[in-house]
Amino acid sequence: MSLVIMRRIKFCAGHRLYKHGGKCEFFHGHNYVADFYVTADEVDSVGRVIDFADLKAKFKGWLDENWDHGFILSEQDENGINAIKQVVPCKYFVMPYNPTAESMARYLLDYVCPELLGDSNVRAVKVVVWETEEAFAEARVAGDVDGSTTASLSSVTVD
Repeated sequence: MSLVIMRRIKFCAGHRLYKHGGKCEFFHGHNYVADFYVTADEVDSVGRVIDFADLKAKFKGWLDENWDHGFILSEQDENGINAIKQVVPCKYFVMPYNPTAESMARYLLDYVCPELLGDSNVRAVKVVVWETEEAFAEARVAGDVDGSTTASLSSVTVD
């Protein structure tokens, strides 16, 4: 049997999709929701995978520091990065790829979760990023659930 728990974190951020060709190429923002699914081989002495408060502290702490009330941009988007630097004060985060909901979920699963959970026996198996109430993207560990594989992506729009 496998036990998986989920912690939901809400944050607000702006972004733009580099070379999108549509309205998402403009600076705009969303009220995001990120769902972090984690598992462990064994429960602790209390019977938990991990304390929900610990997950909140880790994930909300990272999101507050890096993405909340800031702009998320692609490292290829030199124009966007230069534009956002003109605003003082400014807060921005540069990703290795376009900040789509899919890429944000993937980044959280591939980079952020291992960094934040590395000192525990807990590992992330899935991250879901809700861009709106009707649309989300999901990144989940493919293959073995040992934390060593890369994320696979899917996205869903709910009508």
